[in-house]
Amino acid sequence: MKIPYKDKDVNQWQGITDKLLRSHPLKEKEIVEIVLKSWDDIFSSKIGSFSIGKEIFPSPQMMSFFLHELTAHYLSEKHPGIFKVGKEKHEKDIHHESNLEYSVEIKASSHGSQIFGNRSYAQPDSGPGRKSKTGFYITINFEGFGDNVDIRPEIILIRFGFLEHSDWIAQSAATGQQARLKPEAYRYKSLFGIFKAPKWESVSSLRIHQNRKQCQHNLKTSPTPSGKL
Repeated sequence: MKIPYKDKDVNQWQGITDKLLRSHPLKEKEIVEIVLKSWDDIFSSKIGSFSIGKEIFPSPQMMSFFLHELTAHYLSEKHPGIFKVGKEKHEKDIHHESNLEYSVEIKASSHGSQIFGNRSYAQPDSGPGRKSKTGFYITINFEGFGDNVDIRPEIILIRFGFLEHSDWIAQSAATGQQARLKPEAYRYKSLFGIFKAPKWESVSSLRIHQNRKQCQHNLKTSPTPSGKL
């Protein structure tokens, strides 16, 4: 995949990302609606006879898996023949069937603002037969279950953007298996905030462009989507 930021000054990165997102077939409002619907559906689900959030309280890793899978399935279902859920090693989580450059990876984390990946994300692409680490990403931050199980966790942040392998920093320890994003990936370059929960207004690492604030306001004041979109 072509690297759109190559040899570009930092002050050009935001404009480049804006242009990339405007060209993408998935739009910000539908991404937010699908993520919030997926989160609702988790809490409407049962494992056996027991309800999630009432009798069963999955770990953040399990909640991330559920959210990841439902988001990919719902977005693919909404665009049949265009997107599908990626299943092969070379396919991203949301696989575009005719233009691989529009395929999307999903990352979810119970951290308040940061996103993490496997250590391999900080390495150059592995070559044929493996999915590219460069491209579009949907990232989601969510609350884990707290001591008071009567309070339902909520989605904190949803972001949509474009990342490349050089945006990731691998853990320095030889045994480390994790990679984190460089600060500039949040601040200047690649991830645009498209939803922020009202009680997390003070999270400073989220950057929301002026032309996205109305979308954010509408989503805050509207009920959480439910039912088929």
